Amino acid sequence: MTDRKEKILESALELFANQGYNATATNKIAKKAGVSEGLIFRHFGNKKGLLLAIMKEAERRVQEIVTPILEESSAAAAIRKTIELPFGVPKEEYDFWRLQFKIKWNDEYDNPEKMQPLLDKLVWAFSQLGFEDPEREARLLVQYNDTISIEILRGKLVDQEAFKVFLLEKYQV
Repeated sequence: MTDRKEKILESALELFANQGYNATATNKIAKKAGVSEGLIFRHFGNKKGLLLAIMKEAERRVQEIVTPILEESSAAAAIRKTIELPFGVPKEEYDFWRLQFKIKWNDEYDNPEKMQPLLDKLVWAFSQLGFEDPEREARLLVQYNDTISIEILRGKLVDQEAFKVFLLEKYQV
């Protein structure tokens, strides 16, 4: 990928995450990236194509961070790693993940199937550990993670370590 294409993606990501997709014009992205607006259209076709390129990267990143959990042979370790996910996001990636949560509200761009392998793994893990309703426990843990992630990305979850320890102890992992 060229440096200018990468700069366009980075600029779009920052603007989409902080101002919203609909409120961000391609001329703002071009100005922030230091390129012509025409270059955006040449590389991505239109603003939607630019967002789709960012979403494709999201699919790749989700797969990358979930794979160690999917490969885990220990049920307790799979649950522990899932709990730890939102607490390990580097601050420099906050804009990227903030945008992913904003996009979830738009049915056209949300892809709930990307989380199905994780849900399946958690159902297996909770079954292995003898939980009464493994499917609901799995969904609850994913919902916990979504809410925790949002609070972290918004800077509202102050004592992250204590909260993580609380969840690890709650699930005894």
